[in-house]
Amino acid sequence: MVVGVIGAVVPALPGITLIVGAMVIWGLVVGFAGLKWALGVAIAALILSFVIDYLAGVLGAQRVGASNWGQIGAFIGMFFGLFGLLPLLPTGIPLLGLLVGTVMGAFISEFLHRRELKLLQRVKQSAKVGLAIVVGTLVGNVLQGILALISLIVFLVTTWPGSWA
Repeated sequence: MVVGVIGAVVPALPGITLIVGAMVIWGLVVGFAGLKWALGVAIAALILSFVIDYLAGVLGAQRVGASNWGQIGAFIGMFFGLFGLLPLLPTGIPLLGLLVGTVMGAFISEFLHRRELKLLQRVKQSAKVGLAIVVGTLVGNVLQGILALISLIVFLVTTWPGSWA
């Protein structure tokens, strides 16, 4: 579950899904005794995290006039930023790769798509889109981290031996 909390904050890693999975495994081991509230909260958090993920990226990008190209490019850049730098994992560089890859992917895709604009306008628009997508993603990840922590705390409170729930 702790890995799930970390995954909720780090882009491209499963977060609340891991927490729900861990709760289900726990439930199978102990017969789901006292797990109703915790599992209900975790499932609600999972559903909310999908909504937040969608809204954070899409609304942030739409506010600055991003095209679908920019959003797709951001996803591709995020993927290459993370997995292209895997050999450097102990240094934490893949997290930097996620951010740089996301911005670069959104920038390049938006730049290629906005051929009707003059060069300086294309650069400005593409930079705004890249930044907006990253900011939206980061805000979404912070909110998902909060939901993951809430799920973990509810689980601990409701299943701890001799708990008050």
